[in-house]
Amino acid sequence: MGLLSNRIDRSSLKPGDHIYSWRTAYIYAHHGIYVGDDRVIHFTRRGQEVGTGTVLDLILVSSGPSRGHTHCPTCVPPNEGHGVVSSCLNCFLAGGVLYRFEYSVNAAHFLAKARGGTCTLAVSDSNDIVVHRAKHLLQNGFGCYDVFKNNCEDFAIYCKTGLLVLEGRTMGQSGQAVSIIGGPIAAVLSTPMRLVTTNVYGMAATAVGVYCASRYATDIGMRADVAKVAVEDLTRRLSSGLFQVIDSPLAAISLPSTS
Repeated sequence: MGLLSNRIDRSSLKPGDHIYSWRTAYIYAHHGIYVGDDRVIHFTRRGQEVGTGTVLDLILVSSGPSRGHTHCPTCVPPNEGHGVVSSCLNCFLAGGVLYRFEYSVNAAHFLAKARGGTCTLAVSDSNDIVVHRAKHLLQNGFGCYDVFKNNCEDFAIYCKTGLLVLEGRTMGQSGQAVSIIGGPIAAVLSTPMRLVTTNVYGMAATAVGVYCASRYATDIGMRADVAKVAVEDLTRRLSSGLFQVIDSPLAAISLPSTS
């Protein structure tokens, strides 16, 4: 691992590692938790790696493993259920390259990673706790999949840290989602600079600065709207309705119940 790449060899994998693999054209990366014995637990949209329920799926799904990709007998993705699945490492990678997500990085290292979804300032819990959370969620689910609020990266980050964003109207933990939305926002916010300077380099520098600031401020390790939630408490609240789960492409994964 290093500043330019988090690529690793399979021989260096340890149970509790947060791993990911970029899909076609680096449009998105699929994340999961390695739990040992060549198994990865990861979060999907009813067996589909990524989805919004909108026309965006034409781009996202086409970037993932092809429909002709043959899964091994123990890794056939379910079409129904809560979306948390266990796959062998080969099926998880789907022919892609193996990367390890980094935790406890410093601010300079974090900002040097131009693309979100590769590292965080947050501190990881011990590997045995991480594996326990992943296996518990495999049996009990992680709420409804939402590409912006509750995706595979959010699942893996929760397993590693136990941290959840409590405010349902804001972005989830995912650095990928922040990168996707942060770029256009940075461009929009830097537009008023045209009133100050017509220098394209100055405007570009402003846009980059806004983008980096948004990534830094929304990282799970920096946010004030997060709390440590025990996995048993999380699934108990989900099953009892204390969290109101909403299955909508642009809705929050969970909101405090008003009843």
